[in-house]
Amino acid sequence: MHPRNVWRALSRPGYLLSAWPWRSAAYLLTGAVTGAVVLVAVAVSAAAGGVLALALVGVPLLLGTALAGIPVAAVERLRLRLVDPEPAPDPHEPPREPGLRSWLSTRLRERATWRELGHALLFAVLLWPVDALVFTAGLLCPLSVTVTPLLLAVLGEAKVLKLWTVATWPAAFGCAALGLILLALGAYLLGVAAGARAGLARMLVAPRDAGLGARVAELARSRVRLVDAFEAERRRIERDLHDGAQQRLVALTMTLGLARLDTPPGPLADRLAQAHEEAGAVLAELRELIHGIHPKVLADYGLEAAVADAADRSAVPVDLDLELPGRLPQAVEAAAYFVVCEALANVARHSGASRAEVSGGHRDGRLLLRIRDDGRGGARAGAGSGLTGLADRVSVLDGRLSLSSPPGGPTLLRVEIPCEAAR
Repeated sequence: MHPRNVWRALSRPGYLLSAWPWRSAAYLLTGAVTGAVVLVAVAVSAAAGGVLALALVGVPLLLGTALAGIPVAAVERLRLRLVDPEPAPDPHEPPREPGLRSWLSTRLRERATWRELGHALLFAVLLWPVDALVFTAGLLCPLSVTVTPLLLAVLGEAKVLKLWTVATWPAAFGCAALGLILLALGAYLLGVAAGARAGLARMLVAPRDAGLGARVAELARSRVRLVDAFEAERRRIERDLHDGAQQRLVALTMTLGLARLDTPPGPLADRLAQAHEEAGAVLAELRELIHGIHPKVLADYGLEAAVADAADRSAVPVDLDLELPGRLPQAVEAAAYFVVCEALANVARHSGASRAEVSGGHRDGRLLLRIRDDGRGGARAGAGSGLTGLADRVSVLDGRLSLSSPPGGPTLLRVEIPCEAAR
């Protein structure tokens, strides 16, 4: 329970008449009972697993002991509802594949599993005795003092807290009044103890940032899925244009060319020549468009060949020094290729450079690219350069894009993307 919630509940005028003292007592009582059960179960499982480990029969018991925090934490999240109205999310991720092996592999790698095991051990050794002690001091002892007149009427005398004997009615009613005062004080003690106990439990088994972390992780995964889907759609469009519209334009251009050869000189021949030239221009533009969507050389031969092709087509001479051990993931190749293309386009349009250089390689599980030019410098990523969107695509892949362009040059664009190369 959050400290603000504890103070808000305790500061209410009607706290003693509300359900909160009884909910706090129920939380502490169930904690004492659950903790005792957990202590016995963990001790028996660990002892039996240790004795039988040599015969391999105890290995499942030891594994079960290591995972004991998971059911204990699940019970604790249910008990938290007694005193904490805020939801207690399950911090565990679902297994990627069905089956026991995938479930065990996922749970053993999670930090939440070991945090919950620590909570279970702390619960079994220290927390449940404290719960029992506070429940006894805050509720059982004041109740035993309050019922002194009833004990006197039934037994003829009453022993209060096993410390002193009460044999007269005035003393019995005095003890009852004292018991009511102790009950009121005990109600506040129960509330404070339950709030602190729930706050510790939430921190260990249901941290408030667990749901946020899961949402952030899912957002990152969804961004990666969107990038993959985007690249797949680009490849589909490129393939459809290449195999469909482009082939039809090629056939149309050839037909117009043959018709032009078969037509005698005159107005019709001139119109056919004009149509033939227009079809050729449209075909050239379509090829450039297809190349910009997703170049076929990138899909067929990889990043190194695609960058070499971009360097050959650059308006500024480019020195190329890029060596890769094999193909990279498709999303990485596409992001790196378009960064290089955009950088070379910016060099040709804005830098006034006489030469550019593209270098890099794959080292220590990372793709490194450097695009350098000897231009005037002063470039900025957000000044219409088109690099901002590419930087976002690189960041989706957990990569980094940095730009250094002091006035007077040189300009250096550096890209780092973690990935594994296929040998």
